[in-house]
Amino acid sequence: MDMSFPPPPADPAVSGTGHGGAWPRSPAFDVLEPARQTAPVVFASPHSGADYPPEFVEASRLDALALRKSEDSFVDELFAAAPTMGAPLLRARFPRAFLDANREPFELDPRMFADPLPSYVNTRSPRVAAGLGTIAKVVSSGADIYRRKLQFDEALHRVNACYRPYHAALAALVERTRAQFGHCLLIDCHSMPSVGGPADADSGRRRVDIVLGDCHGTSCDRRLTELVRRTLGRCGYVVRRNVPYAGAYTTRHYGAPRRGVHALQIEINRALYMDEASLRKTPGFAGLAGDLAALIGELTRSPMAAAA
Repeated sequence: MDMSFPPPPADPAVSGTGHGGAWPRSPAFDVLEPARQTAPVVFASPHSGADYPPEFVEASRLDALALRKSEDSFVDELFAAAPTMGAPLLRARFPRAFLDANREPFELDPRMFADPLPSYVNTRSPRVAAGLGTIAKVVSSGADIYRRKLQFDEALHRVNACYRPYHAALAALVERTRAQFGHCLLIDCHSMPSVGGPADADSGRRRVDIVLGDCHGTSCDRRLTELVRRTLGRCGYVVRRNVPYAGAYTTRHYGAPRRGVHALQIEINRALYMDEASLRKTPGFAGLAGDLAALIGELTRSPMAAAA
C-alpha cells in the first residue's frame, strides 16, 4: 500500500518562525493502546485536539472560543471505549484551526502567504477554495483566522511538527493491524455542526444525526458501512451515507479494500451531545458515548469486520 506523501520541501528540517514556530511543546498526538489488540480495527480522531499554541491564539483575529468552533470537541472521548475493547485509538493534540490532518499535507491558499509557494503545493483544491486547507484561512463560521499573511516556513513547520508525525503513527497502526490480522478497518471519527455552514452545500439546513462517508463505496466494503448504519439505526439515530460528507483525505488515502484496508468516516451531529455555542457537554453525551461503545463492540466482535 502506498502511504507516501507529496514531495518533501528542499529543507524538511526547517523549524519555522512566527506564531506556532516553537510548537509543539508536547506530543502532537496520543495513541491509546489496548492491553492487547484483539480486533482488526483502528480508530482515529484528527480534529478533537485542543492544545492551542499561545502565539497562534495571540496572532489570530479571533478569540479562543471562536477558534475552538472548528474543533470536533470531545470526539476522542466519545470513542474512548475502543482501547478497552481491543482496538487502538489515535487522537491529535493539535487543533484543527492550527493544522488540519484530514487534508493533503500541502493544500494551501497562496493568498494567505507573503512569499511564493513551492510548485508541489496544491493551491486549487475545493478545500482551499472554501478556506479550509491544511492551514485553514477561516474557522467553520466563515470568519478569517489571521491578522496578517503567513510565511511558507510557518506552514512547513506545522506540517513537519504535527501532520507528518500524526500520519506516520496512523500508517503504522494500519500496517501493524493488517500484518497481524490480514486486514484493517479504519474508523475516522468526526463531528459536524448541526446546521450546514456558509461554505457547505447544505448551508442553513439542519442535518441528520450521523453521516457515514465511504467515498461512495470505494474506501470501504459496503457490508461494513451497512453494519455501522444498521447498528446505529437500532439505537434510534437517523443515519445517511455520503451526504454531505463522503469522506476526506484520510478516508481516500488509506481506504483500499482490495488491499485489505477499509476506511470509513463517521460524522456525528454536535447537537446530540454538546452545546454548540458554549462548547460544553450536554446530558446527551453519556447516552451517545454508550451507543458508540455498543458500535465499537459490534465492530470488534463482528465476523464481518474480522473477515473484511
